[in-house]
Amino acid sequence: MTSMIRAFSCAALAAAACSLASAQTPKDSTAGTSGTTRSSTMTANGQRDSFLPYTQQGYLGISAGQSKYDLRSGTGGFPSDDSDQALKIYTGGYFHPNFGVELGYLNAGRADRIGGTSRAQGLNLSLVARAPLTEQFDVFGKLGTTYSRTRTSGNSGFGVATGSDSGFGLSYGAGVRWAFNENWAAVLEWERHKMRFADGKSDVDLTTLGVQYRY
Repeated sequence: MTSMIRAFSCAALAAAACSLASAQTPKDSTAGTSGTTRSSTMTANGQRDSFLPYTQQGYLGISAGQSKYDLRSGTGGFPSDDSDQALKIYTGGYFHPNFGVELGYLNAGRADRIGGTSRAQGLNLSLVARAPLTEQFDVFGKLGTTYSRTRTSGNSGFGVATGSDSGFGLSYGAGVRWAFNENWAAVLEWERHKMRFADGKSDVDLTTLGVQYRY
């Protein structure tokens, strides 16, 4: 967890550095009669609002991949990791060239463990920091919270608590984005969500690959 938060901090610092560098770049000397520079006019007219309030450069995305549950089996307290298919649908926007917010739905599929089967899904809200590497590639980090809904069923005789639970938990992640044309990009991402299960909080990791449409 510490290493991921450190990675997010590095991404945020890199994004801030990029923002500072762009702010110190001399403005276009060509201005209209109102005194507004050409670059600021293009910024004002060329960026559309996103679906999220107070943000611009909106985007929609869908990703699929693999989930990894870190659960306890119940028998002897041994850790039991299990994987399944994962799906994520999200939207986001930026309130700053390098900082934005993202809202999404995720489904982590099912984990089979001794004495029970667990399913998890949730809604995630994250702060996003991005740092461009080239005109087409950028890296990003995310830090936020996930409201999860989980259900565990099975034989409680194995020591696994069954039932449903829900609540908020910490989430964080990082990834890379490749913009292969003006509107479309491919996104590779890893993220961790702390979710509430009937027998306590556990980590659910998602590794996904998907596409992102920027409108």
